[in-house]
Amino acid sequence: MKTLEVNGRRYGWMREPLVVVCVDGCEYDYLTEAARAGVAPFIARMLAASAFRGDCVVPSFTNPNNLSIVTGAPPSVHGICGNYFYDREADAEVMMNDPKYLRAGTILAAFSDAGAKVAVVTAKDKLRKLLGHRMKGICFSSEKAADATLADNGIEDVVALVGMPVPSVYSAELSEFVFAAGVKLLETRRPDLMYLSTTDYIQHKFAPGTEGANRFYAMMDRYLARMDAMGVTIALTADHGMNAKTKPDGSPNVIYLQDAIDDWIGTGHSRVILPITDPYVVHHGALGSFATIYIGEAQREEVATRLRAMDGIQLVLSNPDACRRFELPPDRVGDLVVVATKHVVLGTSAARHDLSGLDAPLRSHGGVSEQAVPLLFNRAVSGVASGTRLRNFDILDIALNHLELRGVRSEVREGAA
Repeated sequence: MKTLEVNGRRYGWMREPLVVVCVDGCEYDYLTEAARAGVAPFIARMLAASAFRGDCVVPSFTNPNNLSIVTGAPPSVHGICGNYFYDREADAEVMMNDPKYLRAGTILAAFSDAGAKVAVVTAKDKLRKLLGHRMKGICFSSEKAADATLADNGIEDVVALVGMPVPSVYSAELSEFVFAAGVKLLETRRPDLMYLSTTDYIQHKFAPGTEGANRFYAMMDRYLARMDAMGVTIALTADHGMNAKTKPDGSPNVIYLQDAIDDWIGTGHSRVILPITDPYVVHHGALGSFATIYIGEAQREEVATRLRAMDGIQLVLSNPDACRRFELPPDRVGDLVVVATKHVVLGTSAARHDLSGLDAPLRSHGGVSEQAVPLLFNRAVSGVASGTRLRNFDILDIALNHLELRGVRSEVREGAA
């Protein structure tokens, strides 16, 4: 069998089209609750037949995890350790969505270079350039689907192909557009390898088992069943989980780190960076459960000690300890790393966070508490040792090296019929 080596891992060639789905913010309970409610029969079959619990990358944010999935490696290898970071060389806080920050090639690009037909559809445009870096093929976002061109995206007239108007970036339909596009690409282009990445707008608003969440997973279930009926392999995982981050009265449960540190040592002596920061802050207010702090060595231990004594703080780690534990690139992480507990988020200064857009109790992610994610397949898995710690970035290894072509698919189709 033809194989490719990417970032130290070897991948077998697709024996049938492979669709890898990253469901943004999808903790395991979203799937089990939708299955239990009877609204997701295809997912229910996958859960019963070929499902695993794994861990995502910490910080449990979108960019580092999507890039880990498509490189098969942690951020220490590919370099993307947040949505946002402080570039020491440029002395600037910047979005980490430019391919210049990527330090490793992707599996998608490697397969396209080897002659495979590859397609990528992502919900938000912030990921498109990273996922499609040096990849030959189709790569576009729902958000900018109307602007897709052959020269830039490998495809044109996307809106007409999909048959849906371009949705609002703050909607469940932005993710539905991803699935609808995936089905149309299978019908018209039949790529050998396709990567679909959704948005977590719904997961930020609705807990597992609620009507809003189940409605989303019922929609997803219908598209997955249609893909399965086309005779493709489906591999599904998530970039991170999601948890409520509220006080008993429903207000956001926030520790404003910059305010606290400024009170302790004065202003101008530290810089708090929130890697969750991205252009789409309405549903989370740039509040997540992971932060990194740039601070002088003389004051570092005092601040770390004070932070460790605060309620709501789970971990305060030095740069070397955090980078070893979470497999992060040391030059892109601050002097201290702070992780909040399950129901707490971290901010900079209260005055810098506009929470007026929150129209539901805050749900967010970023910490160790959002690390558990599903790995589901519509094929039987073999050759994965029991007790092995799986990561979301093992999904392509399992899909290409450890799946059987028969068994689960027929059972899933019967359940979805």
